[in-house]
Amino acid sequence: MLTTSQNVPVFLIDPLVLELINKNFEQVKNTSHGSTSECNFFCVPRDFTAFALQYHLWKNEEGWFRIAENMGFQCLKIESKDPRLDGIDSLSGTEIPLHYLCKLASHTIHLVVFHERSGNYLWHGHLRLKAHVDRKFVPFRKLQFGRYPGAFDRPELQEITVDGLDVLIPKDLMHFLEEIPHSRFIECRYKEARAFFQQYLDDNTVEAMMFRKSAKELLQLAARTLKKLGVRFWLSSGTCLGWYRQCGIIPYSKDVDLGIFIQDYKSNMISAFQDAGLPLKHKFGKVEDSLELSFQGKDDVKLDIFFFYEETDHVWNGGTQAKTGKKFKYLFPKFTLCWTEFVDMKVHVPCETIEYIEANYGKTWKIPVKTWDWKRSPPNVQPNGIWPISEWDEVIQLY
Repeated sequence: MLTTSQNVPVFLIDPLVLELINKNFEQVKNTSHGSTSECNFFCVPRDFTAFALQYHLWKNEEGWFRIAENMGFQCLKIESKDPRLDGIDSLSGTEIPLHYLCKLASHTIHLVVFHERSGNYLWHGHLRLKAHVDRKFVPFRKLQFGRYPGAFDRPELQEITVDGLDVLIPKDLMHFLEEIPHSRFIECRYKEARAFFQQYLDDNTVEAMMFRKSAKELLQLAARTLKKLGVRFWLSSGTCLGWYRQCGIIPYSKDVDLGIFIQDYKSNMISAFQDAGLPLKHKFGKVEDSLELSFQGKDDVKLDIFFFYEETDHVWNGGTQAKTGKKFKYLFPKFTLCWTEFVDMKVHVPCETIEYIEANYGKTWKIPVKTWDWKRSPPNVQPNGIWPISEWDEVIQLY
């Protein structure tokens, strides 16, 4: 009643209720508007029901809040700084609403406020309680959303009738439910990036700006290609360092580096990149050992894809010296994947970013290094044998 009367376009994101709807979708689909049925979905025992709201569609926030309290709701509004403005000194303190918790009797509606980001995705913030908030207001630890910031593809919505109520839900329910446990988002470190550029001046030469533009286009093309293939990837090596250290592309790196777990490799990957206009420059290794692919983008910018292999207590990717057939191995501590925003895109990075970067670049990663020997410079590199001459045609392909 409250959201309908105020024309607030909320949609259901509660995982428990959505899973029930998904399992019984044919039954739900055939339920007509306003029909009186048993409460089969919304009456499942739980402390919260979670809805979402796209903030840019909310026209009367304060009025809605007052009416909710007049109806008997006790409401708590959680605000915090807008992280999108952290890179702008004069606006970095601006606060935005992130979560509403509206309690009536023993049940609470959790309204998660989604904000649009420039990569055409939706973001919600961390539900962080300020000192004055009553910790016993609701059982905060049971919340499904807000333990950390999250990022979601913008869902297409559909209206259905559930337990006699007309509600909006994501049209692709399975995709949305699969996103929830993997939605954790890490913000770019804007303040540290500003400090970096105060110490090391940014390269704004025409050559550097052209490289950044070409690298951004190459990354966006690679992301589109891998998304079509259904292959997850993350920023690796120098591209990951550029994101973490300076919130941008390192202009002297000359390539774009991505990581992919070997179990996600697909046999049509090379042809998919070639069809996208990126010819194969070289292929080193085999799927079962040290696979590495390199594609040629325009303006001499290269796309390097490193495949990662999982061991009991670490992961590694391989390297091959074309002249000698020597193999190298780069060891990393195990990591999980989080979302971030980079060059106007939602992309994955290792959640344990600092451990990942220090494995590759050591404790001095904050200092720019323009001469880098991939066989000797990384602290995590070690010899890994040599390819037999009989296998060279298979494991070393140069174009």
